[in-house]
Amino acid sequence: MRMISSAPAKADRACVAEDTLISIIDDDDSLRTALVGLVRSLGYRAHGFANAEDFIAADHADRSAAIVTDIQMPGLSGIELKLQLTAQGCVTPVIMITARGEEGLKERAFASGALCVLKKPFPAEALIDCLERALAKEPTLR
Repeated sequence: MRMISSAPAKADRACVAEDTLISIIDDDDSLRTALVGLVRSLGYRAHGFANAEDFIAADHADRSAAIVTDIQMPGLSGIELKLQLTAQGCVTPVIMITARGEEGLKERAFASGALCVLKKPFPAEALIDCLERALAKEPTLR
């Protein structure tokens, strides 16, 4: 089941640097592939990872302009990943996505330092808006 649909880039969207790297971490292969495709369609470089451990091993945290991560994954959760990155001094903006709806999850994600928290399924434009805020370094809650 496709959680997002590709959306064309806005005509008034600022030009993007092709060397801007967005890292996508999600254990769902089809969603990860869709998100990587969406990000690339916006003109950014995108790299997908099946789990947080692979992302950490690839040493992409400081090279990424933004990180999009699922919250619930085998191994490190998205929240645990964000806390670990913060402890290491990484200030890369993190956008969290989740299909889970338990009480307090969104609050825990924001408390860990997430810039945005999106509930699956979400419209592509919601992720694009979060990415624009992350890349503009204008933190606002979603």
